[in-house]
Amino acid sequence: MTDDVVLRYDRTYPLTVDDAFDRLLALELPALFSRRYAAIPPISAVLDQAGPWATPGQTRTIRLADGGTMREELTAVERPDRFTYRISGITGPMKPLVSSLDGAWSFEPAGTGVRIAWTWTVRPAGRPGTLAMPVFSRMWRGYARQAFENIDRLLVR
Repeated sequence: MTDDVVLRYDRTYPLTVDDAFDRLLALELPALFSRRYAAIPPISAVLDQAGPWATPGQTRTIRLADGGTMREELTAVERPDRFTYRISGITGPMKPLVSSLDGAWSFEPAGTGVRIAWTWTVRPAGRPGTLAMPVFSRMWRGYARQAFENIDRLLVR
């Protein structure tokens, strides 16, 4: 049995908590995750999504630029504090590393703005995934930093 790995990145923005929550939940994934970081590719498309991404139980397929796919299920929407999701059914180059993961976006007041945090709880795919997690974690942190730069560009400026 492998141990879960928790990855977290956060940043503060000059937005209200409500505005940050609503706009980030509705943001198109290819705009948010638009750049490769090391071995983690950008998101090229979202498929099979019915309606706005807002209701727990909804699912969609995320297509990565390297040809891999993932199934995402929205698991909770607790406006304006957080929303959570589960990633499973991973195909492509990430499959040998990650069996599934739980993700969360959380929002809390910070001075006159909002602190947004993104967390992944990753279940490595056996021994190869466990051995790769230190390197994967560093790559994920760079990928997250780029996503947060996109939040600044798309939601603040």
